[in-house]
Amino acid sequence: MNRRWCAIVAFCFSFASAEAADEFHLFRSRDPLLPRDGWGVLHTTPELNDTDLERRESWRLFYYSKSRTVLEKDRAYMGAVQTALQRTGYYCGPIDGLFSDDVSDAIARMQKAYGFRINGALTVSVRRALFLP
Repeated sequence: MNRRWCAIVAFCFSFASAEAADEFHLFRSRDPLLPRDGWGVLHTTPELNDTDLERRESWRLFYYSKSRTVLEKDRAYMGAVQTALQRTGYYCGPIDGLFSDDVSDAIARMQKAYGFRINGALTVSVRRALFLP
């Protein structure tokens, strides 16, 4: 019991400083739709989009169970998709949170580049390739 208590105290003290809090991923932003890369590193821009103020789920976990049709109507999620497509160079339109023909074309181009089945739809493989839930 004594060893376990010492380990818990040491863990708490190791993350007490502000520098350590920045490095530890639990203390980062909890916005589930912020753009991330494969290692979970956030990549944000200083510009404010129309969809940044939309209502969103509190955890990434809640987006995994939603279907494609539900996510295509969610303005916050589609804004995250548009931002991710823009960051990877497939989309050049406005970040308005709407699933338009331009977004579908960008998804189709990305599907072709990744070797996915090309249908222009927001499939699970597209979501994973864009590091979105």
